[in-house]
Parts: sequence; structure tokens; C-alpha cells
Amino acid sequence: MYFYQNMEQRQWNVIGLMSGTSLDGVDLVYVTFKENGQYTYKIHAAKTYNYSDEWRSKLRNAFEQSKDEIENLNIEYGIFLGKLINKFITEHAISEIDFIASHGHTIFHRPQEHYTLQIGDGQSIANETSIKVICDFRSQDVILGGQGAPLVPLGDLLLFSDFDYCLNLGGFANISYQEHNERKAFDICPVNVVLNFYAEKLGKHYDENGDLASVGSLHNELLYELNNVSFYTSSSPKSLGIEFVKSVLIPLISRFNLNESAILRTFVEHVAIKIAEKVKPHKTILITGGGAYNRYLIERIKKLSNCDCVMPSKELIDFKEALIFAFLGLRKTENKINCLKSVTGATNDHSSGVIFTP
Repeated sequence: MYFYQNMEQRQWNVIGLMSGTSLDGVDLVYVTFKENGQYTYKIHAAKTYNYSDEWRSKLRNAFEQSKDEIENLNIEYGIFLGKLINKFITEHAISEIDFIASHGHTIFHRPQEHYTLQIGDGQSIANETSIKVICDFRSQDVILGGQGAPLVPLGDLLLFSDFDYCLNLGGFANISYQEHNERKAFDICPVNVVLNFYAEKLGKHYDENGDLASVGSLHNELLYELNNVSFYTSSSPKSLGIEFVKSVLIPLISRFNLNESAILRTFVEHVAIKIAEKVKPHKTILITGGGAYNRYLIERIKKLSNCDCVMPSKELIDFKEALIFAFLGLRKTENKINCLKSVTGATNDHSSGVIFTP
């Protein structure tokens, strides 16, 4: 005999924010989540607000600022985000908002030293918008012995289970998948944070379509050195931050006297190799993040992985992480697990994030 439990459908209207390490801008999404035995979502509005040169410089250089300067920047950036949210609400005539979920912008990520910092003061955002805010999703996990990353896999599991792998190509590449009834996820390698750095040396914010890389020469010696960086042989859980790029990769690449196109070509190959190593052939990969628009990179991933690389709607490519942080905020307000020890290495699954009220 079968029984059907009619669960009351619940609904939340949420604004989610994401700022990635590649400094493209702030992604905002307005989404409705519904739960009736399982979660569904509908994106009503989404927009990326590009950083001004001034803000891009402030965030890029914050890594080198003093503690007091970073604390001041935390407040200033929180106010900036609050004003951005107000602009987004006005532009899209949004009237029903249960809460805002903000990832913030990562300045430090040193889980091995039990420390991570995402700026964008939650109280400042709440005061500016007069709306409840959930932010600081990573710190609790680090305190519990975890990496504080990746956090997206819980959303991948509950919102995108139709795909074998969920791959995000942002500042860094991260992947999640189900294995033996357990969610696995980890950072694979840097992507846009390196590609953009060298594209900017050619006067571009990024390598559009991978055109610069596609005409560059593959440098096998640099490729070998990149593929054998010690991070790739260390065991999980592990995660990457801008410190790794600045202290390891940029100095390594600088040892070779190469033009930027050759560096871009070689680094694209490095990324494709590292991703292909982490997937099984003939599977489906949902690809999101800014790197999904790098046609040359996607070609190399398809070629080396022999997988079906699925490009979703532009909306989902651009705003999946903002969407999922909105979802993590929802899980926090429900006091439900939004952080998985199987992916971060924390002592236990937990509900992470800090709630601020106006």
C-alpha cells in the first residue's frame, strides 16, 4: 500500500548576491523558492553591476591593506552593496522580499590557519536596505575545522541533481558530484583569476571567447610545471584562494619569458587537463560561471574529458552562484544544513551564516 503525504507548499522571495575573485562585478538575483517535498526556484530578475575601476582597484589591493584599512573597507563595501541592492529593487520594481543573502567579496582565505574573510558588512547592508540580511557563510565552517569552501554543492544536490557533475568556471574552477550517496566537491584550479590577469596586460578585462588564447603557442615546459604544482597532489578537502595565485602561480609563470597569448593558451590547456582528470567520460557536466563563455576553453574541456558539456541559459550561467547563495540563506533561516562536512572537511554538517536585522 502506498501513502502520499500532502505537504504544505512554502515560498520565499530572496535577493542573492555574489562577487567573485575575478572582479567582474556584483551579481544580483531575485528569486522565488518553493518547497513541496523538494525545492524549486524561479528567477524573476538578475543583473550584474560591473565594478568601477576604483572599486576594482580597492578590492584587488585589499589583500595588502592593514587590519584597520580592511575593517573600514568592510563597512564601505557593505554600504556600497546596500545601495546597489536598492538600485536593483527600484529598477525591477521588486516589492516582496523576505531576506537578502550576500556572499560578500573574499579578501583572505586561509583555512589552514583557521581564517577566512569576506567583506561586505551585513549590518551596513541591512541598515541601508531596511531588509534582513544573511552573510558570512564561510567563517563557521573554518572554525569547525573545515575549508569554508566549497559551499555551492548543497545547492547543486538539491536544485541540480539531473546532472552528473556541476562545474563552475569562475575565478577558480570548482566541481561537485554525488558518489556513494555522499556529495563530493572541491576546487580544481584557478581559471579566470589568472586568465583575466594576463588579458588585462593586453588591455582587455578578459579574453573574449578565448580568442587571445586560441592564437597563442602552447608552451610544453610551462604546462608541465603548472600541472605538477604540489596543490594538485595534496588530498582533499582543499580549497584555493587568491594567495595561491599570487604566491605560487604568477611567480612560476613569470620564470618563463613568454608573451601573454602563449601564457593564455598554455593556461587554458592546464585548466582543461585538470578538469578532465576529475570527471569520468561520457557523463553530463553542467557548466556555469564566466568561463562558460570562453569557447576555446570549453572546446578543450570537451575534447579532453569526452563528456557532454551542457550550457544552460545565459541567466543560469551568469547567476547560478548568486542563486545558490540565496538558497543557502534560505536554509540558514530554516536552521537547516547548508554546509556539508563531506566537501569542506568540517567536524560536522551545519547551518552556516550570520543574520543581521535593520
